[in-house]
Amino acid sequence: MFSIIPRETGFFNFFEEAAATLVKCAEAYCDALKDYSRRDEYIGKIREYEHECDFIVHRTLKKLDTTFITPFDREDIQSLMKAMDDVIDEIDAASKRLTLYQIREPSPWLIKQTDILCRATKLVAKAVSRLRNLRKPNGLHDDLVEIHRLENMGDDNNHSAVADLYANTTDAIHAMKWKEIYDLTERAIDCCEDIANVIEAIVLKNT
Repeated sequence: MFSIIPRETGFFNFFEEAAATLVKCAEAYCDALKDYSRRDEYIGKIREYEHECDFIVHRTLKKLDTTFITPFDREDIQSLMKAMDDVIDEIDAASKRLTLYQIREPSPWLIKQTDILCRATKLVAKAVSRLRNLRKPNGLHDDLVEIHRLENMGDDNNHSAVADLYANTTDAIHAMKWKEIYDLTERAIDCCEDIANVIEAIVLKNT
């Protein structure tokens, strides 16, 4: 419906800033595993991205409190920003445990899982950018379907990683450390699917 009061579109900048930070954070996690001797450097970057996203969320919520007409329902804006922040929080938690638990080298399972995570975050960023024009959301549906597919892959990979861990270690503490890292990484992928679910709800309400 046409409205004589324009909707505040500055929120899209916040969405895209958060999504871009999300991608950088996931890439830093992947890079930490591929260049493991410099992992502390990448983990420091992840921490910076976590603070950066917190600031973007804070600015978004502050703007939400002072804006009369928003591009989407207020609760959807809050849910979208929270879901993106949650992904970064899980990545931050997982990466910290690499040093906290004195992990000597990344497992092939974790490298595979972080690759899935990176692919999912890049699709999230694409999907978020398409929210600017829901009347012509070219490719949005395909992006969301692929995010769901990657989440299923992440689940399968996590189950296989944990099964392999239990089958090949007799050190219970070692197994507990690795399972926590696997689970945190898998939750980051789950949160990408949460973002897709929020976007799907926005599309349903606004098209």
